[in-house]
Amino acid sequence: MADFNTIQILAISALPILFAITLHEVAHGWMALKLGDRTAQMLGRLTLNPLKHIDLVGTVIVPMALLVMSQGTLIFGWAKPVPVTTRNFSKPRRDMALVSLAGPLANLLMALVWALITRISSHLISDETVWYSYPLLLMGERGVIFNLVLMVLNLLPIPPLDGSRVAGALLPGPLAYRMERAEVVGPILLLVLFATGLLQQIVQPMVLLCIRLISSIFGL
Repeated sequence: MADFNTIQILAISALPILFAITLHEVAHGWMALKLGDRTAQMLGRLTLNPLKHIDLVGTVIVPMALLVMSQGTLIFGWAKPVPVTTRNFSKPRRDMALVSLAGPLANLLMALVWALITRISSHLISDETVWYSYPLLLMGERGVIFNLVLMVLNLLPIPPLDGSRVAGALLPGPLAYRMERAEVVGPILLLVLFATGLLQQIVQPMVLLCIRLISSIFGL
């Protein structure tokens, strides 16, 4: 990646980050609605308006600070969790797992869309179009990376990440209960993994694998 200055990094990264985090949360609420829970809908969270989902620290300050400090190579963030009422589900464990999976799957879909945008914009680049096609190309590359990072990260079976709820639906009752109780220490564990660089070592190989697969599909 090129060495961008701070303004360029933020300008190119802002839209992919907002879409990645916002649509992730909307997907949770949409799936919950399909499975019988209208909580997110009643609270106005089934909207693409990012203002309804933004967490000042997790959606703005932390991602932007990491992008600037890492020169656009590191991303981590979160939004306000979409509220879900599990008692509205006919099969709470199964349905909660499906709701949890909807977020990472939305990120995968967005990564594919950004890859398509990258492919198209790469063919549009010329002396006349470079003023918009090149920034769009860079934005598409960021969109692919950001969404794959969020997808892989959220699939880790560490509470309160989505993967922990999927694992909870697959594990026997006693183990699922223990994982649910671990939500108290889960965020601390994530912070430790992140601060020590272990989280990046876990996530990066899977993200790179996904990037290679998508690149081969779209000829990037």
